[in-house]
Amino acid sequence: MKKVSIDPITRLEGHGKIEIFVDDNGEVANVYFQIPELRGFERFCVGRPVEELARITPRICGVCPEAHHMAAAKAIDACYGAEPTRTGKMLREILYNAFSAGDHTTHFFVLAAPDFVVGPMADPAERNILGVVAKVGPELGGEVIKMRAWSHELIEIIGGRSVHPVSTVPGGVSKPLNDEEAARVREIADYQVEFAQVAIKVFNDVVLANSAYVDLIMSDMYAHKTYYMGMVDENNHINVYDGDIRVVDPDGKEFVKFAPKDYLDHITERVEPYSYLVYPYLTGVGWKGFVDGKDSGVYRAAPLARVNAADGMATPLAQAEYERMFETLGGKPVHATLATHWARLVELLYMAERTQQLANDPDVTSPDIHSQPTGITGEGVGVVEAPRGTLYHHYKTDDKGIVTACNLIVGTTNNNAAISMSLKKAAQGLIKPGGEITEGLLNEVEMAFRAYDPCFGCATHTLFGEMPLEVAVRDRNSGEVLNTVKRFV
Repeated sequence: MKKVSIDPITRLEGHGKIEIFVDDNGEVANVYFQIPELRGFERFCVGRPVEELARITPRICGVCPEAHHMAAAKAIDACYGAEPTRTGKMLREILYNAFSAGDHTTHFFVLAAPDFVVGPMADPAERNILGVVAKVGPELGGEVIKMRAWSHELIEIIGGRSVHPVSTVPGGVSKPLNDEEAARVREIADYQVEFAQVAIKVFNDVVLANSAYVDLIMSDMYAHKTYYMGMVDENNHINVYDGDIRVVDPDGKEFVKFAPKDYLDHITERVEPYSYLVYPYLTGVGWKGFVDGKDSGVYRAAPLARVNAADGMATPLAQAEYERMFETLGGKPVHATLATHWARLVELLYMAERTQQLANDPDVTSPDIHSQPTGITGEGVGVVEAPRGTLYHHYKTDDKGIVTACNLIVGTTNNNAAISMSLKKAAQGLIKPGGEITEGLLNEVEMAFRAYDPCFGCATHTLFGEMPLEVAVRDRNSGEVLNTVKRFV
C-alpha cells in the first residue's frame, strides 16, 4: 500500500491535508480528508454574557466574521425576545449581502480562477492570482481589488469596522444611516451589480467557451447525487439573511422545510476519530457512510446546493442567470460539484441586486433602528447563509443572560462528508494503474474540495476535556524525529 499526501492543501481558508492510499495494483483504495487544526469557540463562549457573542464569535475567522456576527445577532435577538425593526433588519441585510458579494468575488478570482484561467496543470508558480491577472489583464485585476475595497467600505459604514463588525445590538443595530452614507451605499451597490455582470462574462468567455473545461465540470468524477440545503423566503427564492431552511432530495423534490430554531430535529452531527471536523447528516434519512443517493443522509450546503434547493432568485438579473445556468447544464438539480463556481456568480449578482433594492428603500435612513429587549428567554438560534453554506448559532443562557451552552454548525461543516466523498471519487477517477502521479494531477484532486470554498478555521470543534495532541521533536538539521509525545491519540 502506497500513501500519497497532499499536505498542506492549497487555496483555502485554514489548514488541512489529504491522504490518498493506493493499493499494490495502482488503484486508489481510500482517501482521508483530515483537519488537524482546532479552535474550540463553543467552549470559551460558555460563561460569557450572551450579548458579547456577536463580538466574540466573529474572531473565529477573519475571512467571514460578518457571517458569525449576523448569526450571533439573530441568536441574541431570540435570547432576549427582541424582534428587529424593519430598518434595523434592512441595515443588517445590506451589510450581510455586501460581505457575501465581496467574499464570492475573492473565492472566484483568487482561489478558483487559477484552475480555469491559468489551467489546472499549469506551473504552480503561475497558477495563482498573479497568473490570472497576467491572462485577463491588469484592468480586470484592478476591478477585483476595487470590488473588494468598496465592499469592505460598505461594511464599515454600517458595521462600524471593515473587518469584525460591531454594529448589531439586541433587536437591531446601534447606528442609523444618514443621507450622505446612504448615497455612498447606493453608489457601491450600483458598482457591485456592474461588477457581478463582468464576472459572469469572464466565466462565459474563459470557462464556458472552453469545451475541455465544460467536459471537466460535467465529468462523473466530480459529480455526486446528494440532498441539498439552503435558506429560502416565502416564495422559495434564495435569501441569505433570513427565511426557512429547505432541503430537496437528489431528484430535486422537497424533502423537508423547517424554521431555523428547529434545526436539531433535522440534523445530527457525527464524529470520526481522524478529524476535528464533524460530519452532519439528515436525521430523517440516517447515516449510511460516505455514499450518495436518496438513501444516504449526506447533504450539501454551498452555492450550488442553494440554487438547487430554491425555486428561483428574488432579483431579475440573477433570475435570468439562474435560468440560463440550469438550461445549459441540463435542468435541475445539477450534481456537478465544479458547477458550484457558476452558482457562486449567480449568487454574487443576486446579492448585489438585493443590496441595491434595500439601499433605495426610503426607510433605510429611518432612525427606528432597534427594538428594546423585554427579558431573557433562555435560548436562541440564529441562522444565515454563509458563503460556504448554512451557518447555525445556538445559545442557551441562565436567567441573567450568561451563556451555559453554545453550538455552532458552520457552512463548511455541513459539506464535510460531501467533500470527503468528492475527494475520493476525484482521486479514483484521476489516479490510474501505471500512471504518473504529478503535481498537476493532485491539483485536479484538490479542485474537488476547492469548489466548496471550505473554511476550516470556522469549522473545527473540540471534545470536552480530551483534546487529541501529538508532538514530534525533530533534529533541526536532519529533520529526524527524536521523540514523540501523544495525548488522547
